[in-house]
Amino acid sequence: MTERPFSDSDIMLEENGRPYFPDGKEDFNISHSGALTAVSLVSGKKLRTGCDVELVKPRAGTIKIAEEFFTAQERDYAIASEKNRSAFFEVWTLKECYLKLRGLTVLEMKHTPSFVSEKEGCLHLAFNAATDKPLTFYLYELKDTANERYILAAAIEGTEQLPPEIRWYSQSTLHARSIAEIKAAISPAETVSPNS
Repeated sequence: MTERPFSDSDIMLEENGRPYFPDGKEDFNISHSGALTAVSLVSGKKLRTGCDVELVKPRAGTIKIAEEFFTAQERDYAIASEKNRSAFFEVWTLKECYLKLRGLTVLEMKHTPSFVSEKEGCLHLAFNAATDKPLTFYLYELKDTANERYILAAAIEGTEQLPPEIRWYSQSTLHARSIAEIKAAISPAETVSPNS
C-alpha cells in the first residue's frame, strides 16, 4: 500500500505495542475477522489511523458484553435496534477502532467515549467527547456474494484529513456501503452525518 519496500525493521512498536512507521510519512492499522483482513493507511505527518472489522453473526453473550463495556445509551442502541441487526457490531467496531487509534487494549473499552447519543428522543451514532485534534470515524458495511456481512470502522486523527485509504483482503469480492461518518470537532463535538 505504501508503494515502497520495507522490512520488519522499518516498523517500530510504541510503548503499548501499537505498530508504526518511525519516519512518520504514513500511519497504518490492521484488523481481521472471519476470512477478512482490513488495513487502514493514512499519509501525512502527524496523522494517525485505527480500524476494526467484525463479521456480523450471532454471538453468545453480546448482551452481557454490551452491559459490561458499553455506556447505557450504547447498550440500548445495540440491543434494541432492529434496523439491520448489526447495531452491536457498529458500536463495537467504533469503540475498538478508537482503542487501536490510541494504542489501548480492549480491557480499557469501558473508559472510551460514547458513540451513541440521544437527539429528539431517538438514539443515533455520535462521538460524545471533546478532542484536541480533528478526529473522524468512518463506518462501513461490507457484503460478499454469499451474503456474509462485516462491519468496518476506521478513524483518522490530525489536520488536513482525507478519508483513510482502506483495503480489505478476502477470498471473495466485497460490496462496500458507507453507513456513517462521525466528525469530532475540537469543541463542541459534531454529530453523525448518516449516509443513505
